[in-house]
Amino acid sequence: MLFYLTTLNLTRFLNEDAPKLDEGETNKEKVAAVDAWKHSDFVCRNYVLNGLDNSLHNVYNPLKMAKELWESLGKKYKIENAGLKKFFVGKFLDFKMIDSKILLSQVQELQVIMHDIHAEGMIISDSFRVAAFIEKLPSSWKDFKNYLKYGRKELSLEDLIVRLRIKEDNRLSKKKVGRHLKVSRANIVEEGSKPNKKRNKYGEGSTQGLKKFIGKC
Repeated sequence: MLFYLTTLNLTRFLNEDAPKLDEGETNKEKVAAVDAWKHSDFVCRNYVLNGLDNSLHNVYNPLKMAKELWESLGKKYKIENAGLKKFFVGKFLDFKMIDSKILLSQVQELQVIMHDIHAEGMIISDSFRVAAFIEKLPSSWKDFKNYLKYGRKELSLEDLIVRLRIKEDNRLSKKKVGRHLKVSRANIVEEGSKPNKKRNKYGEGSTQGLKKFIGKC
């Protein structure tokens, strides 16, 4: 809206107060200038009103001057914007990574929050972002977390994410191998504990069967 009003040379009416005529003023040029100002202010005000959602039009329609309307909108949405900043900061501070979820999906969630904070005009240095990501790693990553925290090499966020991806892939591979070994050992134990079901045709036990065989001979 501000850009549009600038192209129409109407932005000054968002800041200027209405000119006033002295009591009994009869100078035609001054009267014409005031009338022209009021007309341009009226046009500016209605451009702003027409740019609002229908549900807001009736709320702001009673405001008769462009400056008054613009300031009222500014107060409303600047306050909302400040609240939004606090919301994103709180969301970032409260965010905790947990072991029950895939780490990289949680890293992506944190990146989205960081992006929202940046979009609100709050600048965060790369060093702070890297340190924050490391600090929020879950408890099972304690050793790797300490390795990253006290490492001498300065990491970028992209480098950190690559390392986390490699580490998580390795952890998942080890878990799969561990599960496979457990299943294999369980099968071996189960097979070893099963009784020999083979029986000869003369009876259940091999000794008794042998006696019956000898007796028939």
